[in-house]
Amino acid sequence: MLGPSGCGKSTLLHLIAGLEAPSSGSIAWWGSSFDATGTPGRGLAMVFQSPTLMPWARVDTNVRLPLSLAGVPVAESDRAVRDALALVGLSDSARLWPRELSGGMQMRASIARALVNHPDLLLMDEPFGALDEFTRQRLDDELIALWRERGLTIVFVTHSIHEAVYLSTRVAVMGPRPGRLVDEVAIDEPHPRGEAFRVSTGFAGYAQRLSARVAEASGGAMHDAGPRARRA
Repeated sequence: MLGPSGCGKSTLLHLIAGLEAPSSGSIAWWGSSFDATGTPGRGLAMVFQSPTLMPWARVDTNVRLPLSLAGVPVAESDRAVRDALALVGLSDSARLWPRELSGGMQMRASIARALVNHPDLLLMDEPFGALDEFTRQRLDDELIALWRERGLTIVFVTHSIHEAVYLSTRVAVMGPRPGRLVDEVAIDEPHPRGEAFRVSTGFAGYAQRLSARVAEASGGAMHDAGPRARRA
């Protein structure tokens, strides 16, 4: 999901996650009532803009949190935590404190925590926005690999037009006041993607189209289609 600040992207994620209640209407996913969330095939997890790790707990304890809250036996949760940390490349960091991790590693730990209970739908609210561009691109590649390996459905909020093009199979552009969907753009490019796609004419064409749509949604203000679009 792409759009100017204040158009409701994060609010929509919160509605899907059940963190906020809609004032009217209803939410359904995969043809079922949203009340089915948490049942088999309807698992949900969310990754926020900041890692939100517990500073007083080691990495493995942070990742274990959803399982602990669900009362999963320790032996079973141990295996799940090891598997989740391995998925994000943090197997050697399990006993470190969050303060000992770089920003990118902290976000990996947050993603591991979201993956530990095998969700079917992963919500991500601009998780890489505060990271340097090199780390961000590396995590984009790792996220694509996780998506392919786990068969996840991911709803990903970003302000970066380039990130939206690189990651997505479909980009939903939102406009503000009132928050609404103004366009959907299918990114019809094969996976896996790499640096060659980032510098291709096809990539540039998608970025130009999305930049124009975001500018229109913002009332015609000029927007940067660079690696991190300016916030409205």
